[in-house]
Amino acid sequence: MRKLCLVLLAALAVPAVGQGDAHMQWWRDAKFGMFIHWGIYAIPARGEWVMHNEQIPVEKYEPFAKQFNPTGFNAEEWAGLAKSAGMKYMVITSKHHDGFSLFDSKLTDYKAPNTPGGKDYLKLLSRACARENLPLGFYYSLLDWHHPDYRNDFPAYLDYAFGQVRELCTGYGKLAVLWFDGGWEHSAADWKADDLVKMIRQLQPGVIVNDRSGVPADYSTPEQTVPGRSLGGRPWETCMTINGSWGYNAGDQNYKSTEDLIRILVDVVSKGGNLLLNVGPRADGTIQPEFVERLKAMGEWLKVNGESIYGTEGGPFAPQPWGRCTVKRVNKGRTYLYFHLFDIPESGTVEIRGLANQVWRAWMLSTGERVGFDQDGTSLRLAVPEEGRSPADTVIAVSTSGEPRVEAAPIGPDGDGNLKLAADLAEVHGSSARVENSGGNVGFWTDASDYVTWIIRLDRAGEYNVTVAQACEPGTAGTTYEVTIGNARVEGTVKATGGWADYVDVPLGRLSLPAGTLTVTVRPLKMPGFAVMNLKELRLAP
Repeated sequence: MRKLCLVLLAALAVPAVGQGDAHMQWWRDAKFGMFIHWGIYAIPARGEWVMHNEQIPVEKYEPFAKQFNPTGFNAEEWAGLAKSAGMKYMVITSKHHDGFSLFDSKLTDYKAPNTPGGKDYLKLLSRACARENLPLGFYYSLLDWHHPDYRNDFPAYLDYAFGQVRELCTGYGKLAVLWFDGGWEHSAADWKADDLVKMIRQLQPGVIVNDRSGVPADYSTPEQTVPGRSLGGRPWETCMTINGSWGYNAGDQNYKSTEDLIRILVDVVSKGGNLLLNVGPRADGTIQPEFVERLKAMGEWLKVNGESIYGTEGGPFAPQPWGRCTVKRVNKGRTYLYFHLFDIPESGTVEIRGLANQVWRAWMLSTGERVGFDQDGTSLRLAVPEEGRSPADTVIAVSTSGEPRVEAAPIGPDGDGNLKLAADLAEVHGSSARVENSGGNVGFWTDASDYVTWIIRLDRAGEYNVTVAQACEPGTAGTTYEVTIGNARVEGTVKATGGWADYVDVPLGRLSLPAGTLTVTVRPLKMPGFAVMNLKELRLAP
Protein backbone atom coordinates (compact mmCIF):
# COMPACT_ATOMS: atom_id res chain seq x y z
CA MET A 1 0.00 0.00 0.00
CA ARG A 2 2.85 2.43 0.84
CA LYS A 3 4.48 1.82 -2.54
CA LEU A 4 1.14 2.27 -4.30
CA CYS A 5 0.59 5.59 -2.52
CA LEU A 6 4.04 6.82 -3.58
CA VAL A 7 3.34 5.91 -7.19
CA LEU A 8 -0.02 7.71 -7.10
CA LEU A 9 1.53 10.81 -5.54
CA ALA A 10 4.23 10.91 -8.19
CA ALA A 11 1.62 10.53 -10.93
CA LEU A 12 -0.40 13.41 -9.49
CA ALA A 13 2.70 15.61 -9.31
CA VAL A 14 3.38 15.58 -13.07
CA PRO A 15 0.42 15.43 -15.46
CA ALA A 16 0.54 13.14 -18.49
CA VAL A 17 1.54 14.49 -21.86
CA GLY A 18 -1.13 16.28 -23.87
CA GLN A 19 -1.31 18.07 -27.21
CA GLY A 20 1.37 20.62 -28.05
CA ASP A 21 3.06 21.79 -24.88
CA ALA A 22 0.17 20.93 -22.58
CA HIS A 23 2.53 18.67 -20.67
CA MET A 24 4.37 21.84 -19.61
CA GLN A 25 1.42 23.67 -18.07
CA TRP A 26 2.22 22.54 -14.52
CA TRP A 27 5.78 23.82 -15.02
CA ARG A 28 4.61 27.15 -16.45
CA ASP A 29 2.36 27.61 -13.42
CA ALA A 30 5.00 26.49 -10.90
CA LYS A 31 7.42 29.38 -11.59
CA PHE A 32 9.89 28.52 -8.82
CA GLY A 33 12.05 25.41 -8.37
CA MET A 34 15.05 24.18 -6.40
CA PHE A 35 18.30 23.23 -8.17
CA ILE A 36 20.69 21.00 -6.20
CA HIS A 37 24.36 20.53 -7.08
CA TRP A 38 25.80 17.78 -4.91
CA GLY A 39 28.58 15.27 -5.33
CA ILE A 40 32.05 14.37 -4.11
CA TYR A 41 33.25 17.86 -5.08
CA ALA A 42 31.57 18.97 -1.83
CA ILE A 43 34.46 17.32 0.05
CA PRO A 44 37.22 19.72 -1.07
CA ALA A 45 34.49 22.39 -0.79
CA ARG A 46 35.79 24.59 -3.58
CA GLY A 47 32.95 24.30 -6.07
CA GLU A 48 31.84 21.71 -8.61
CA TRP A 49 34.57 22.63 -11.15
CA VAL A 50 37.41 21.98 -8.69
CA MET A 51 38.72 18.96 -10.64
CA HIS A 52 39.07 21.03 -13.80
CA ASN A 53 40.07 24.35 -12.26
CA GLU A 54 42.86 22.86 -10.15
CA GLN A 55 43.85 20.29 -12.81
CA ILE A 56 43.42 17.38 -10.41
CA PRO A 57 44.14 14.12 -12.28
CA VAL A 58 41.62 11.28 -12.12
CA GLU A 59 43.78 9.11 -9.87
CA LYS A 60 44.00 11.91 -7.26
CA TYR A 61 40.37 12.97 -7.55
CA GLU A 62 38.83 9.48 -7.29
CA PRO A 63 39.80 9.05 -3.60
CA PHE A 64 37.22 11.70 -2.67
CA ALA A 65 34.63 8.99 -3.36
CA LYS A 66 36.14 6.89 -0.57
CA GLN A 67 35.51 9.81 1.82
CA PHE A 68 31.89 10.41 0.79
CA ASN A 69 29.82 9.58 3.86
CA PRO A 70 27.00 12.13 4.22
CA THR A 71 25.70 11.13 7.62
CA GLY A 72 23.65 14.33 7.83
CA PHE A 73 21.73 13.66 4.62
CA ASN A 74 17.97 13.68 5.12
CA ALA A 75 15.88 13.52 1.96
CA GLU A 76 12.72 14.56 3.80
CA GLU A 77 14.46 17.69 5.10
CA TRP A 78 15.58 18.64 1.60
CA ALA A 79 12.09 18.17 0.15
CA GLY A 80 10.56 19.93 3.14
CA LEU A 81 12.89 22.91 2.72
CA ALA A 82 11.89 23.24 -0.93
CA LYS A 83 8.22 23.20 0.07
CA SER A 84 8.70 25.72 2.88
CA ALA A 85 10.53 28.01 0.41
CA GLY A 86 7.48 27.98 -1.85
CA MET A 87 9.27 25.97 -4.52
CA LYS A 88 7.09 23.78 -6.72
CA TYR A 89 9.65 21.36 -8.21
CA MET A 90 13.22 20.14 -7.75
CA VAL A 91 16.13 19.24 -10.06
CA ILE A 92 19.25 17.47 -8.71
CA THR A 93 22.56 16.53 -10.30
CA SER A 94 22.58 12.80 -11.05
CA LYS A 95 26.10 13.13 -12.52
CA HIS A 96 28.14 16.29 -12.91
CA HIS A 97 31.20 16.89 -15.12
CA ASP A 98 33.44 14.96 -12.71
CA GLY A 99 31.63 11.75 -13.73
CA PHE A 100 30.57 10.65 -10.25
CA SER A 101 27.03 9.19 -10.19
CA LEU A 102 24.77 9.89 -7.21
CA PHE A 103 22.62 6.89 -8.20
CA ASP A 104 23.00 3.13 -8.43
CA SER A 105 24.06 2.95 -12.08
CA LYS A 106 24.78 -0.56 -13.30
CA LEU A 107 27.19 0.88 -15.88
CA THR A 108 29.90 2.16 -13.53
CA ASP A 109 31.51 1.47 -10.16
CA TYR A 110 32.13 5.20 -9.71
CA LYS A 111 28.89 5.84 -7.85
CA ALA A 112 27.41 6.75 -4.48
CA PRO A 113 26.36 3.21 -3.44
CA ASN A 114 30.06 2.22 -3.56
CA THR A 115 31.08 4.96 -1.11
CA PRO A 116 31.03 4.77 2.71
CA GLY A 117 27.59 6.42 2.49
CA GLY A 118 26.45 3.39 0.51
CA LYS A 119 23.14 4.76 -0.76
CA ASP A 120 21.32 5.62 -3.96
CA TYR A 121 20.56 9.22 -3.04
CA LEU A 122 18.31 9.80 -6.03
CA LYS A 123 16.11 6.92 -4.92
CA LEU A 124 15.80 8.34 -1.42
CA LEU A 125 15.06 11.82 -2.73
CA SER A 126 12.49 10.58 -5.24
CA ARG A 127 10.57 8.91 -2.42
CA ALA A 128 10.71 12.03 -0.25
CA CYS A 129 9.56 14.25 -3.11
CA ALA A 130 6.68 11.89 -3.90
CA ARG A 131 5.52 12.15 -0.28
CA GLU A 132 5.62 15.96 -0.57
CA ASN A 133 3.90 15.87 -3.99
CA LEU A 134 6.97 17.73 -5.30
CA PRO A 135 7.86 16.99 -8.96
CA LEU A 136 11.47 15.82 -9.26
CA GLY A 137 13.84 16.10 -12.21
CA PHE A 138 17.41 15.02 -12.88
CA TYR A 139 20.37 17.00 -14.17
CA TYR A 140 22.76 14.94 -16.29
CA SER A 141 26.17 16.10 -17.53
CA LEU A 142 27.03 14.88 -21.02
CA LEU A 143 30.60 16.03 -20.44
CA ASP A 144 32.63 13.59 -18.33
CA TRP A 145 36.17 14.30 -17.06
CA HIS A 146 36.44 10.84 -15.49
CA HIS A 147 35.24 8.29 -18.04
CA PRO A 148 38.16 7.23 -20.30
CA ASP A 149 35.92 6.69 -23.32
CA TYR A 150 34.88 10.34 -23.35
CA ARG A 151 38.33 11.21 -24.75
CA ASN A 152 39.43 7.90 -26.27
CA ASP A 153 36.35 6.20 -27.74
CA PHE A 154 33.48 8.63 -28.11
CA PRO A 155 31.00 6.14 -29.70
CA ALA A 156 31.53 3.84 -26.71
CA TYR A 157 31.00 6.80 -24.37
CA LEU A 158 27.74 7.62 -26.17
CA ASP A 159 26.51 4.11 -25.39
CA TYR A 160 27.41 4.75 -21.75
CA ALA A 161 25.63 8.12 -21.59
CA PHE A 162 22.52 6.79 -23.35
CA GLY A 163 22.54 3.84 -20.97
CA GLN A 164 22.73 6.03 -17.87
CA VAL A 165 19.93 8.28 -19.12
CA ARG A 166 17.86 5.15 -19.77
CA GLU A 167 18.50 4.08 -16.16
CA LEU A 168 17.32 7.47 -14.90
CA CYS A 169 14.17 7.23 -17.02
CA THR A 170 13.25 3.73 -15.90
CA GLY A 171 14.33 3.42 -12.27
CA TYR A 172 12.84 6.41 -10.46
CA GLY A 173 9.17 6.64 -11.31
CA LYS A 174 7.59 9.60 -13.05
CA LEU A 175 10.18 12.28 -13.86
CA ALA A 176 9.33 15.95 -14.13
CA VAL A 177 12.44 17.26 -15.91
CA LEU A 178 15.61 16.05 -17.62
CA TRP A 179 18.14 18.85 -17.40
CA PHE A 180 21.17 18.31 -19.64
CA ASP A 181 24.45 20.20 -19.39
CA GLY A 182 28.02 20.00 -20.67
CA GLY A 183 27.29 19.43 -24.33
CA TRP A 184 29.45 22.26 -25.64
CA GLU A 185 32.48 20.18 -26.69
CA HIS A 186 30.48 18.31 -29.35
CA SER A 187 27.73 19.10 -31.83
CA ALA A 188 24.14 17.95 -31.48
CA ALA A 189 24.82 15.50 -34.30
CA ASP A 190 27.82 14.07 -32.43
CA TRP A 191 25.70 13.63 -29.34
CA LYS A 192 22.88 12.07 -31.40
CA ALA A 193 20.74 14.50 -29.46
CA ASP A 194 17.61 13.92 -31.52
CA ASP A 195 17.81 10.19 -30.81
CA LEU A 196 18.51 10.89 -27.14
CA VAL A 197 15.44 13.09 -26.73
CA LYS A 198 13.32 10.64 -28.73
CA MET A 199 14.36 7.81 -26.38
CA ILE A 200 13.54 9.94 -23.35
CA ARG A 201 10.06 10.79 -24.64
CA GLN A 202 9.35 7.12 -25.28
CA LEU A 203 10.37 6.18 -21.74
CA GLN A 204 8.95 9.27 -20.00
CA PRO A 205 6.22 10.74 -22.24
CA GLY A 206 5.41 13.67 -19.96
CA VAL A 207 8.93 14.73 -19.07
CA ILE A 208 10.16 18.24 -19.84
CA VAL A 209 13.60 18.43 -21.51
CA ASN A 210 15.86 21.47 -21.58
CA ASP A 211 17.91 22.76 -24.52
CA ARG A 212 21.45 21.79 -23.50
CA SER A 213 21.73 18.50 -25.34
CA GLY A 214 22.15 20.55 -28.52
CA VAL A 215 18.51 20.54 -29.68
CA PRO A 216 15.89 23.12 -28.61
CA ALA A 217 13.57 20.59 -26.90
CA ASP A 218 11.07 22.24 -24.54
CA TYR A 219 12.69 25.33 -23.05
CA SER A 220 15.73 27.63 -22.89
CA THR A 221 18.10 27.96 -19.94
CA PRO A 222 19.74 31.35 -19.35
CA GLU A 223 22.30 30.94 -16.57
CA GLN A 224 23.06 33.40 -13.77
CA THR A 225 21.21 36.13 -15.65
CA VAL A 226 17.68 37.37 -16.24
CA PRO A 227 16.91 38.23 -19.86
CA GLY A 228 16.00 41.83 -20.54
CA ARG A 229 12.70 40.66 -22.02
CA SER A 230 10.84 37.44 -22.82
CA LEU A 231 12.55 35.11 -25.30
CA GLY A 232 10.13 35.52 -28.18
CA GLY A 233 7.41 33.55 -26.44
CA ARG A 234 9.61 30.48 -25.94
CA PRO A 235 9.47 28.92 -22.46
CA TRP A 236 12.58 29.68 -20.41
CA GLU A 237 14.04 29.19 -16.97
CA THR A 238 16.82 31.17 -15.35
CA CYS A 239 19.09 29.01 -13.18
CA MET A 240 20.91 30.99 -10.52
CA THR A 241 22.99 30.54 -7.37
CA ILE A 242 22.38 32.07 -3.94
CA ASN A 243 26.07 32.93 -3.66
CA GLY A 244 28.51 32.62 -6.57
CA SER A 245 28.92 28.82 -6.58
CA TRP A 246 26.86 25.85 -7.69
CA GLY A 247 28.58 23.14 -5.64
CA TYR A 248 29.44 23.76 -2.00
CA ASN A 249 32.23 26.29 -1.68
CA ALA A 250 33.26 27.02 1.90
CA GLY A 251 35.11 30.17 0.87
CA ASP A 252 32.21 31.76 -1.04
CA GLN A 253 30.45 34.11 1.36
CA ASN A 254 29.00 36.35 -1.36
CA TYR A 255 25.36 35.67 -0.54
CA LYS A 256 22.51 37.45 -2.24
CA SER A 257 20.13 38.96 0.28
CA THR A 258 16.58 37.70 0.72
CA GLU A 259 15.37 40.99 -0.72
CA ASP A 260 17.52 40.49 -3.82
CA LEU A 261 16.32 36.90 -4.26
CA ILE A 262 12.64 37.86 -4.01
CA ARG A 263 13.14 40.62 -6.56
CA ILE A 264 15.00 38.26 -8.89
CA LEU A 265 12.08 35.82 -8.70
CA VAL A 266 9.62 38.61 -9.42
CA ASP A 267 11.74 39.95 -12.28
CA VAL A 268 11.89 36.50 -13.88
CA VAL A 269 8.17 35.84 -13.53
CA SER A 270 7.24 39.32 -14.78
CA LYS A 271 9.05 38.46 -18.03
CA GLY A 272 7.34 35.08 -18.41
CA GLY A 273 10.07 32.80 -17.06
CA ASN A 274 10.76 30.36 -14.23
CA LEU A 275 13.50 30.60 -11.60
CA LEU A 276 15.52 27.49 -10.67
CA LEU A 277 17.40 28.61 -7.56
CA ASN A 278 20.40 26.52 -6.54
CA VAL A 279 21.66 25.13 -3.27
CA GLY A 280 24.93 23.24 -2.92
CA PRO A 281 24.73 20.94 0.13
CA ARG A 282 27.82 20.25 2.19
CA ALA A 283 29.70 16.95 2.08
CA ASP A 284 27.85 15.72 5.17
CA GLY A 285 24.52 16.16 3.36
CA THR A 286 23.35 19.22 5.27
CA ILE A 287 22.39 22.52 3.68
CA GLN A 288 24.22 25.51 5.07
CA PRO A 289 22.16 27.83 7.30
CA GLU A 290 22.72 30.89 5.12
CA PHE A 291 20.77 29.13 2.35
CA VAL A 292 18.09 27.79 4.70
CA GLU A 293 17.48 31.22 6.21
CA ARG A 294 17.01 32.88 2.83
CA LEU A 295 14.83 30.14 1.37
CA LYS A 296 12.49 30.11 4.37
CA ALA A 297 12.21 33.91 4.21
CA MET A 298 11.26 33.67 0.54
CA GLY A 299 8.63 31.13 1.54
CA GLU A 300 7.18 33.52 4.12
CA TRP A 301 6.86 36.23 1.47
CA LEU A 302 5.24 33.76 -0.93
CA LYS A 303 2.70 32.65 1.69
CA VAL A 304 0.99 36.02 1.41
CA ASN A 305 2.06 37.07 -2.09
CA GLY A 306 2.18 33.76 -3.96
CA GLU A 307 -1.02 34.58 -5.82
CA SER A 308 1.01 37.15 -7.78
CA ILE A 309 3.58 34.49 -8.78
CA TYR A 310 2.05 31.04 -9.25
CA GLY A 311 -0.09 30.56 -12.32
CA THR A 312 0.58 34.06 -13.60
CA GLU A 313 1.94 35.29 -16.89
CA GLY A 314 4.48 37.95 -17.72
CA GLY A 315 2.95 41.37 -17.23
CA PRO A 316 2.14 43.87 -19.98
CA PHE A 317 4.58 46.42 -18.55
CA ALA A 318 8.28 46.42 -19.31
CA PRO A 319 10.46 46.83 -16.19
CA GLN A 320 9.58 50.12 -14.53
CA PRO A 321 11.28 52.34 -11.95
CA TRP A 322 8.56 51.39 -9.47
CA GLY A 323 9.06 47.64 -10.00
CA ARG A 324 7.44 44.88 -12.07
CA CYS A 325 4.02 43.55 -13.07
CA THR A 326 2.50 40.08 -13.40
CA VAL A 327 -0.96 39.19 -14.68
CA LYS A 328 -3.60 36.51 -14.12
CA ARG A 329 -6.81 35.96 -16.06
CA VAL A 330 -9.72 34.96 -13.86
CA ASN A 331 -13.35 34.10 -14.57
CA LYS A 332 -16.01 36.23 -16.29
CA GLY A 333 -13.47 38.13 -18.37
CA ARG A 334 -11.75 39.70 -15.39
CA THR A 335 -8.01 40.26 -15.27
CA TYR A 336 -5.88 40.80 -12.19
CA LEU A 337 -2.76 42.90 -12.55
CA TYR A 338 -0.23 42.55 -9.75
CA PHE A 339 1.97 45.59 -9.31
CA HIS A 340 5.19 44.58 -7.53
CA LEU A 341 6.42 47.78 -5.89
CA PHE A 342 10.13 47.72 -5.11
CA ASP A 343 10.31 51.37 -4.09
CA ILE A 344 7.50 53.40 -2.54
CA PRO A 345 7.92 57.20 -2.23
CA GLU A 346 7.61 58.84 1.18
CA SER A 347 4.22 60.18 0.09
CA GLY A 348 2.97 56.60 -0.22
CA THR A 349 1.54 57.32 -3.67
CA VAL A 350 2.83 55.32 -6.62
CA GLU A 351 2.01 56.42 -10.16
CA ILE A 352 1.55 53.72 -12.80
CA ARG A 353 1.72 55.26 -16.27
CA GLY A 354 0.37 53.73 -19.45
CA LEU A 355 -2.53 51.53 -18.28
CA ALA A 356 -5.49 52.04 -20.64
CA ASN A 357 -7.89 49.66 -18.83
CA GLN A 358 -10.46 50.84 -16.31
CA VAL A 359 -9.51 49.72 -12.81
CA TRP A 360 -12.46 48.51 -10.72
CA ARG A 361 -10.79 47.62 -7.46
CA ALA A 362 -7.34 47.64 -5.85
CA TRP A 363 -6.12 45.88 -2.71
CA MET A 364 -2.97 45.04 -0.77
CA LEU A 365 -2.24 41.38 -1.46
CA SER A 366 -0.57 40.71 1.90
CA THR A 367 -3.50 42.01 4.00
CA GLY A 368 -6.51 42.21 1.69
CA GLU A 369 -6.92 45.89 2.63
CA ARG A 370 -8.55 48.08 0.00
CA VAL A 371 -6.16 50.51 -1.70
CA GLY A 372 -7.33 53.95 -2.68
CA PHE A 373 -6.69 54.93 -6.30
CA ASP A 374 -7.60 57.41 -8.96
CA GLN A 375 -7.23 57.32 -12.74
CA ASP A 376 -6.61 60.19 -15.12
CA GLY A 377 -6.40 58.89 -18.66
CA THR A 378 -3.66 56.28 -18.65
CA SER A 379 -2.25 57.41 -15.31
CA LEU A 380 -3.14 55.28 -12.27
CA ARG A 381 -2.19 56.55 -8.82
CA LEU A 382 -2.18 54.07 -5.94
CA ALA A 383 -2.24 55.19 -2.28
CA VAL A 384 -0.26 52.36 -0.67
CA PRO A 385 -1.14 51.66 3.01
CA GLU A 386 1.79 51.42 5.39
CA GLU A 387 0.56 48.24 7.07
CA GLY A 388 1.60 45.11 5.22
CA ARG A 389 4.42 46.65 3.19
CA SER A 390 7.44 44.49 2.41
CA PRO A 391 10.97 45.90 2.14
CA ALA A 392 11.54 43.48 -0.74
CA ASP A 393 8.32 43.83 -2.72
CA THR A 394 4.90 45.21 -1.79
CA VAL A 395 2.23 43.75 -4.08
CA ILE A 396 -0.89 45.68 -5.04
CA ALA A 397 -3.53 43.75 -6.99
CA VAL A 398 -5.97 45.54 -9.27
CA SER A 399 -9.02 44.16 -11.04
CA THR A 400 -9.77 45.15 -14.64
CA SER A 401 -11.82 43.78 -17.52
CA GLY A 402 -10.49 42.18 -20.69
CA GLU A 403 -6.95 42.04 -21.98
CA PRO A 404 -4.51 44.53 -20.43
CA ARG A 405 -3.90 47.48 -22.72
CA VAL A 406 -0.70 49.33 -22.00
CA GLU A 407 0.62 52.31 -23.89
CA ALA A 408 4.32 53.09 -23.89
CA ALA A 409 5.15 54.21 -20.38
CA PRO A 410 8.21 56.46 -20.62
CA ILE A 411 10.55 56.97 -17.69
CA GLY A 412 9.92 60.30 -16.02
CA PRO A 413 12.04 62.46 -13.71
CA ASP A 414 12.10 62.08 -9.94
CA GLY A 415 11.15 64.86 -7.54
CA ASP A 416 14.47 66.63 -8.15
CA GLY A 417 14.16 66.43 -11.92
CA ASN A 418 16.79 63.68 -12.32
CA LEU A 419 16.33 60.71 -14.61
CA LYS A 420 18.06 57.44 -13.68
CA LEU A 421 18.09 55.07 -16.62
CA ALA A 422 19.05 51.74 -15.05
CA ALA A 423 20.18 48.72 -17.04
CA ASP A 424 17.11 46.64 -16.23
CA LEU A 425 14.87 49.36 -17.67
CA ALA A 426 16.67 49.32 -21.03
CA GLU A 427 15.62 47.67 -24.26
CA VAL A 428 18.63 45.75 -25.54
CA HIS A 429 18.95 45.39 -29.32
CA GLY A 430 21.28 42.92 -31.01
CA SER A 431 22.80 39.46 -30.74
CA SER A 432 25.16 39.40 -27.76
CA ALA A 433 24.45 42.21 -25.28
CA ARG A 434 22.00 41.42 -22.50
CA VAL A 435 20.93 42.48 -19.05
CA GLU A 436 22.86 40.39 -16.52
CA ASN A 437 23.64 40.11 -12.81
CA SER A 438 19.97 40.27 -11.82
CA GLY A 439 19.41 43.45 -13.77
CA GLY A 440 22.54 45.16 -12.54
CA ASN A 441 24.12 45.96 -15.88
CA VAL A 442 24.12 45.51 -19.63
CA GLY A 443 26.97 43.08 -20.31
CA PHE A 444 28.22 40.44 -22.75
CA TRP A 445 28.38 43.40 -25.14
CA THR A 446 30.79 41.82 -27.62
CA ASP A 447 29.09 42.90 -30.85
CA ALA A 448 29.67 46.55 -31.76
CA SER A 449 26.39 46.64 -33.70
CA ASP A 450 24.36 46.03 -30.51
CA TYR A 451 22.84 49.03 -28.75
CA VAL A 452 20.45 49.92 -25.92
CA THR A 453 17.54 52.33 -25.66
CA TRP A 454 15.22 53.89 -23.10
CA ILE A 455 12.07 55.96 -23.62
CA ILE A 456 11.91 59.05 -21.38
CA ARG A 457 9.49 61.87 -20.70
CA LEU A 458 10.60 65.42 -19.94
CA ASP A 459 7.93 67.76 -18.60
CA ARG A 460 9.91 70.86 -19.49
CA ALA A 461 12.76 71.81 -21.78
CA GLY A 462 16.18 72.40 -20.26
CA GLU A 463 19.86 71.56 -20.13
CA TYR A 464 20.95 68.23 -18.66
CA ASN A 465 24.30 66.84 -17.60
CA VAL A 466 24.81 63.32 -18.96
CA THR A 467 26.72 60.75 -16.87
CA VAL A 468 27.38 57.06 -17.58
CA ALA A 469 28.18 54.49 -14.87
CA GLN A 470 30.45 51.95 -16.62
CA ALA A 471 33.01 49.25 -15.93
CA CYS A 472 35.68 47.67 -18.11
CA GLU A 473 38.67 45.48 -17.35
CA PRO A 474 42.11 46.87 -18.22
CA GLY A 475 43.17 45.99 -21.74
CA THR A 476 39.66 46.09 -23.17
CA ALA A 477 38.94 49.80 -22.80
CA GLY A 478 38.87 52.37 -25.57
CA THR A 479 35.49 51.80 -27.23
CA THR A 480 34.01 55.05 -28.45
CA TYR A 481 30.25 55.43 -28.32
CA GLU A 482 27.53 58.00 -28.72
CA VAL A 483 24.56 58.88 -26.57
CA THR A 484 21.68 60.35 -28.53
CA ILE A 485 18.60 61.86 -26.89
CA GLY A 486 16.11 62.96 -29.49
CA ASN A 487 18.19 65.02 -31.90
CA ALA A 488 20.91 65.87 -29.36
CA ARG A 489 24.14 63.91 -29.25
CA VAL A 490 27.27 63.47 -27.13
CA GLU A 491 30.21 61.07 -27.45
CA GLY A 492 32.16 59.13 -24.86
CA THR A 493 35.10 56.75 -24.52
CA VAL A 494 35.04 53.67 -22.31
CA LYS A 495 37.57 53.94 -19.49
CA ALA A 496 39.44 51.05 -17.89
CA THR A 497 38.39 50.32 -14.31
CA GLY A 498 39.55 47.66 -11.88
CA GLY A 499 37.41 45.01 -13.57
CA TRP A 500 33.99 44.20 -14.98
CA ALA A 501 32.31 44.84 -11.60
CA ASP A 502 34.20 48.03 -10.72
CA TYR A 503 31.99 50.90 -11.86
CA VAL A 504 32.97 54.52 -12.26
CA ASP A 505 30.89 57.54 -13.20
CA VAL A 506 32.00 59.13 -16.45
CA PRO A 507 30.62 62.65 -17.17
CA LEU A 508 29.93 63.06 -20.90
CA GLY A 509 28.83 66.69 -21.09
CA ARG A 510 25.71 68.79 -21.30
CA LEU A 511 22.80 68.54 -23.72
CA SER A 512 19.91 70.92 -24.38
CA LEU A 513 16.75 68.83 -24.50
CA PRO A 514 13.14 69.68 -25.42
CA ALA A 515 10.07 68.73 -23.43
CA GLY A 516 8.17 65.64 -24.52
CA THR A 517 8.79 61.93 -25.08
CA LEU A 518 12.30 61.14 -26.28
CA THR A 519 14.36 58.03 -27.10
CA VAL A 520 17.74 57.69 -25.40
CA THR A 521 20.23 55.48 -27.27
CA VAL A 522 23.72 54.28 -26.36
CA ARG A 523 25.44 52.98 -29.48
CA PRO A 524 29.10 51.93 -30.00
CA LEU A 525 31.06 53.69 -32.73
CA LYS A 526 34.38 51.81 -32.67
CA MET A 527 35.32 48.80 -30.52
CA PRO A 528 39.09 48.09 -30.46
CA GLY A 529 38.84 45.32 -27.82
CA PHE A 530 36.63 42.26 -27.51
CA ALA A 531 33.79 44.03 -25.64
CA VAL A 532 32.19 47.45 -25.36
CA MET A 533 31.70 47.85 -21.59
CA ASN A 534 29.46 46.88 -18.71
CA LEU A 535 26.83 49.62 -18.54
CA LYS A 536 25.13 50.04 -15.17
CA GLU A 537 23.22 53.27 -15.56
CA LEU A 538 22.86 56.47 -17.55
CA ARG A 539 21.83 59.56 -15.61
CA LEU A 540 20.43 62.91 -16.67
CA ALA A 541 20.68 65.75 -14.15
CA PRO A 542 19.16 69.22 -14.80
